[in-house]
Parts: sequence; structure tokens; C-alpha cells
Amino acid sequence: MTQHPLIERLIDAHGAQAVDPDTVDAWGARAGEHVLLFSGDPVRFPEALDVAVVLPQLRAACGDRFDIGVVPREHEDALARRYGVQRWPSLVFLRAGGYLATVSGMQDWVDYLGEVGGALEREVSRPPTVGIPVVAAGQPASACH
Repeated sequence: MTQHPLIERLIDAHGAQAVDPDTVDAWGARAGEHVLLFSGDPVRFPEALDVAVVLPQLRAACGDRFDIGVVPREHEDALARRYGVQRWPSLVFLRAGGYLATVSGMQDWVDYLGEVGGALEREVSRPPTVGIPVVAAGQPASACH
């Protein structure tokens, strides 16, 4: 599946990398901070294209502190579950393979700078996944009370 030309431009003109479930661990474990773009379908989520255009400007405003990964649409659901992404478009911030924060939607410039700056200053934490334990069929589930 091909990406929209503005998403592809992140790769071609701004050095972003396509990141999928097979490559995300190695990509995110490198030194420094990283951001994954979950764009979704630009027809359903047109602000994804705005985020794709603004993302290199956000990186420059933050002193080129993070590198950019683009999640191909066919891999978004799998990685979205891993990082607890529930809204498109979203930016997931990582450091040394660990989760920092998610910034969702298109925002005003000042708000975006604040959100991204805050994300980059956080400590690594657990992604906000649903956290419901999965029990195999036929196995007893632990009691809630």
C-alpha cells in the first residue's frame, strides 16, 4: 500500500524512515528521541496531512532532537495496539526503545510546541495500552474482587 505523497515526502525530503512491527524495536532503541507518525487514512483524517507537513518544522523547532518514523498504513493497527494509539493522526514519542508520550491530532503551533517539548522531557514509562489480561480458553481467570 502506498502512502500519500505528503507522507512519502517525510521519507524522501526529511530523512524519515518507514517503521513496521519488525523494525520498530531496533529503530526505537537507538540513542536519542524518536517519533512515530500514525497518519491513518488521509481521506478519513485530513489533518494527518497537516501533521506530516508540520512535523519537520516541529523537529527543527526542538533543535532536531528527534528522528521521524512513518508507520505504513498496513502496519498501523498492530503498532497502534502496542503503543495505545486510539486517535489518528498521532505522534508517539520514544527514547531508547521506551515510551514517552502520545500527541494526537493537529494543534495550534504554540500548543504543539508545548506538547512536543513536554513529551521530550518525560521519563520513559509504560504505553497507555488497555491492560486487560488475556486468558486462554479453558483457563481459570483471576477474580476481580
